[in-house]
Amino acid sequence: MRNPFKEPLGIDFYKNQSTVKWMILLVAAVIGVGSIIYTQRLVKNLKEQERIKLDIWAEAVVFASSTPDGSVLDFLSDIVINREYNLPIIFVDSATNDIVLHENVVDSTWSAAKQERRLARTLERMKAENDPIRMPFFDELTNQIYSVQYIYYRNSFLLRQLSAYPYIQLSVIAIFGIIAYLAFSYSRTSEQNKLWVGLAKETAHQLGTPLTSLMAWVEYIKGLPEMQGRDDITLELQKDVQRLEMITSRFSNIGSTTQLRDENVFEAVSNIINYLKPRVSSKVEFNIKTEQEAITAKMNRPLFEWVVENICKNGIDAMSGIGKINIVIGKNSDKTAFIDITDNGKGIAKGKIKDVFKPGFTTKKRGWGLGLTLVQRIIENYHLGKIFVKNSQADVGTTFRIILTT
Repeated sequence: MRNPFKEPLGIDFYKNQSTVKWMILLVAAVIGVGSIIYTQRLVKNLKEQERIKLDIWAEAVVFASSTPDGSVLDFLSDIVINREYNLPIIFVDSATNDIVLHENVVDSTWSAAKQERRLARTLERMKAENDPIRMPFFDELTNQIYSVQYIYYRNSFLLRQLSAYPYIQLSVIAIFGIIAYLAFSYSRTSEQNKLWVGLAKETAHQLGTPLTSLMAWVEYIKGLPEMQGRDDITLELQKDVQRLEMITSRFSNIGSTTQLRDENVFEAVSNIINYLKPRVSSKVEFNIKTEQEAITAKMNRPLFEWVVENICKNGIDAMSGIGKINIVIGKNSDKTAFIDITDNGKGIAKGKIKDVFKPGFTTKKRGWGLGLTLVQRIIENYHLGKIFVKNSQADVGTTFRIILTT
């Protein structure tokens, strides 16, 4: 029978969802890096344009310094420095290393001490951000350099905004993507839960009618003359009918509000093992160990026994019907009980341990890979406990640990 979790195109999204996620992440990274590279290229072009304008202004300052009329310099300062870019600039004398002039750095209403602190901090930022523009001043008569000043400047507010834009854009996209992913995951989980509940309820309904008929047939067989004195046969029939009743009850509990009661863990585990022993290979040995047989935990007993049965059957399959199932029951210091179920089968590959509870995962040639998925849902959703692969080694065996609240 075809695995129902396979897509029509033959792609198993459950098994390959990690690959799909990495592909999506790779595409997102390419888009993000492309956006950053393109924006940085724009930033570089704008930065070069600002530098050209400042170079022109610096040449104008040198030229205007040799003319008595400074109106041209004032005009250029207003256009290039203040009106268009509002660039913060600081003039520094190369000889004394003193600040000669500054624009768009401090507020004239501030105190002298505050202005001095702001100028010092801003100058350090400017030195780290851009290389200064050198301005040599020439003597008109000798044409010799008599002074050199440097213009330190910061990028314009527009340029700084543009530099930060791709990171803001990517942050917004990331937040949106996370929200979309969480919404999608919740929707998918909700859909899967509805599927599980519907399947379980329908199974319980379908089992109900033949089970009632079987119960009647058992009573009829017990009354036959030829069955007198053959209580062993009718007893086994009754056990199997009771087993079917328990299975029906298990499926009925799926999707319903389960009542958790304080149950003896050792008794619950022993009960299901006693049921399994005569129904599996005689070459399978079961061992149950505990230091305290009185350990109790909050559980729905029919569902919990179903969990133990599923894990044991998986272990028996892994051992090919020959080996040992060791069960250890204990109590943790954090008011929880643990049940370790160990088989000495072929083990689980390290790369596949994280996938064992996913729907469709199976190492068998036949099967839909639903057993461990159901086990995880029963323990985590209904018992609010935990189940995980404690350890697994190739050709040594696997240990599953169940944790329940005491």
